[in-house]
Amino acid sequence: MEAGRAETNDDLSWLERACLGQDLPPAAEYCLQKAAKAYGTPDEAERLLHQALSLAPQHAAVYIAFYRFHFYRGRLKEALPYAELCLSLAAQEMGLERDWRQVAPGGADFGGFAAYGPRFFLFSLKAYGYLHMRLGNLEEGRRAVEKVIELDPRDQVGASVLLGVLERGGRDDDD
Repeated sequence: MEAGRAETNDDLSWLERACLGQDLPPAAEYCLQKAAKAYGTPDEAERLLHQALSLAPQHAAVYIAFYRFHFYRGRLKEALPYAELCLSLAAQEMGLERDWRQVAPGGADFGGFAAYGPRFFLFSLKAYGYLHMRLGNLEEGRRAVEKVIELDPRDQVGASVLLGVLERGGRDDDD
């Protein structure tokens, strides 16, 4: 699943950049920047992330930073709640159904890829699905990725790569 991992990481870099500056208090942004620099000292990085969370308790950039922190450390179970928070926040901001399974293609301009909200939702759902796949919850992961593909038939977020890996049973094409 390395191809999916690289794409998921790229997706989150875009999302984190897009979220910065969108009503994020400067002190919280400072904490996020310091946490990134302190990555090699996990306790310090996590302390700074919690500080950012206290300053911006429902901001996507903070959720994404926590997700990335846990994801890159291989703490996938701990990353999953942050993917869920991002998904919930995106749905709420766009006025979508709370349950992603109920979101219909016409619920937002998912084809208008320039819009922050639909991209945030799709990338969050893709990350959610990817984590479930990595954690062995293959059917939940499949359902999430298939929903991304349903909402994004032009595959602008690259969810088909994850579905392809799942369908190959995690094997590369060369295997």
